[in-house]
Amino acid sequence: MRYITLKGEDIETLEMMLKNIANNTIRKRCQCLLLSHQRRTITDLSSIFNVNRRTIERWFGSWVLSGVDSLPITPGRGVKTRLKGLEEEIAIQLEIHSRNLKNVLLFLEKKHNINICKKTLQNFLKGTGL
Repeated sequence: MRYITLKGEDIETLEMMLKNIANNTIRKRCQCLLLSHQRRTITDLSSIFNVNRRTIERWFGSWVLSGVDSLPITPGRGVKTRLKGLEEEIAIQLEIHSRNLKNVLLFLEKKHNINICKKTLQNFLKGTGL
């Protein structure tokens, strides 16, 4: 049985965040910590929040290390782009082929063995500002 014991100011901060923050992930983690302080077991919490018990243990561990800073989702999640570092080559190919994306896709497939769809390339161009 592992519980989180909170101080008075931590309880106030978590309750304030639970009421006022729009981010659902932060609210869920605040509520989990408050319920743990009320001596709810990890098994109960995992069924309440519909996550694995290991996830609850990770939330507790990060709370002990970082406190309130551990509540938001950390950056760097999700699929990384395969086109990172090829911005200059793609810009050159766009100028050569008059912004015809099919030819740029063929170039990427032949030269770099990168097979992506047109929409992925469009999103990459939009994100990099090319």
